[in-house]
Amino acid sequence: MRAVLVGAVDSTRVALEEISRAEGWSLAGLVTLPPRLSARHSDYADLRGMAREEGAEVIEAARSDDQGVIAAVEALGADLAVIVGWSQICPPSFVAAAGGRALGYHPAPLPRGRGRAALPWTILLQEPISAASLFWIDEGVDSGPLLAQRFFHVAPDETATTLYDKHQDALREALREALPRIEAGEEGQVQDERYATYTAKRGPEDGRIDWTRPALEVERLIRAVTRPYPGAFTTTPKGRLTVWRARLWPEGERHAAAPGQVVRLGQAGIGVRCGEGAILIEDWTAEDGAVLRQHMRLGGPQ
Repeated sequence: MRAVLVGAVDSTRVALEEISRAEGWSLAGLVTLPPRLSARHSDYADLRGMAREEGAEVIEAARSDDQGVIAAVEALGADLAVIVGWSQICPPSFVAAAGGRALGYHPAPLPRGRGRAALPWTILLQEPISAASLFWIDEGVDSGPLLAQRFFHVAPDETATTLYDKHQDALREALREALPRIEAGEEGQVQDERYATYTAKRGPEDGRIDWTRPALEVERLIRAVTRPYPGAFTTTPKGRLTVWRARLWPEGERHAAAPGQVVRLGQAGIGVRCGEGAILIEDWTAEDGAVLRQHMRLGGPQ
């Protein structure tokens, strides 16, 4: 089987490795973002050199519906497209050029969790189980027949970082199951629409901390959008403060303070009151050398 791989992130790397080592498979080409567009993905991976080492043609594409890109894909003579880590919808003309079939990957237990920002939503919704799902792409949103899934538990203290790593491992296992099935001509299992749920797109602004919310919710948001994502953030008079890690801080409840007010500042971290409870920020990045002060109000008037 000759595959054209489409993607530009670390999970694309996993797919490239598995296709390259699978018996009876070869990588005809890689459709990927040029480095100048790397900001589109917080987990961008430059896979051009790796693909060329496998003898694959590298097609740099800003858009998968570009006619030049589609023509280049058609020239590869591939049997199918494998789309892993690509934020655009590949149009029917692209799929037709890639052999008429496209295998997609979604980091959620389909049919649950169709849509965008699957990893942050998994944490925000406190989902207890997730999965790496491989499916045949159809005209819907993550709705095609399932070819392979690898399920795993989501810990109560899961972060985007740890969840991302779990998905990488699960994707590798799912591919090792799916690739032989594709070669054997298996069609997959139709998804049960009764269990379908959908998640909306999230952007960097959705990481803004609302200090009037309970500490439990603030801490959960921080975990959901930490690395490799842009991070939760608040503001100071000198600029943005990005919060990468925090924990619930029961001791902070002894302090009478407004939501967002700094009640402790020291080597242990930044203690901040929330609408209910408090958190201790343990890892952060201050923009423009912002200086924090005791009793400062974050994200509001100073």
